[in-house]
Amino acid sequence: MTRTDPPAPGVPETAGVSEAPPSAPARARRAFRRWRRTRPFWAALWMALGGFVIFFLPMAPLGKILQVGVGGVAGMAGGVVIMAMALLVLALPGQRHTAGTIAVIAGVASFPLSNLGGIFAGMALSVLGGAMAFGWLPEKPAKRPGGLLRRRTRATDGTPASPVSVGSGSV
Repeated sequence: MTRTDPPAPGVPETAGVSEAPPSAPARARRAFRRWRRTRPFWAALWMALGGFVIFFLPMAPLGKILQVGVGGVAGMAGGVVIMAMALLVLALPGQRHTAGTIAVIAGVASFPLSNLGGIFAGMALSVLGGAMAFGWLPEKPAKRPGGLLRRRTRATDGTPASPVSVGSGSV
């Protein structure tokens, strides 16, 4: 029976084994994942897809569209606005509230302007993406000790302080 010595403290067990560096696609995937997590990526994706449907549906053959003419141009403009808001959300995540609101308004406006909002699909996707962009938060808020409970402060002599009046001021 042979006995193996435990590794020295502070030295990992795989110290003698060299790892190969990650491949270029693996590094690119990790970099994209890091970038994606700092932006409302999925919201922008849904908005862009909704804008794409609204933009290109008026260019469909006559058998598939319900409205032709000036309304088709207005619908195409709405699709361009929604796709621009998707790019704005990706480029400037701090402007997500404004871009999300504009995308929701343009998506709802596409219902009468562009073939029932891209046969409902473009409107639904742009409203979903705009709402997701509006509600996206860049990071979790820091936890406060005590959660939602208020703590009473004590007076300097050790007696509890009187509660502070909050609200209308009535007793």
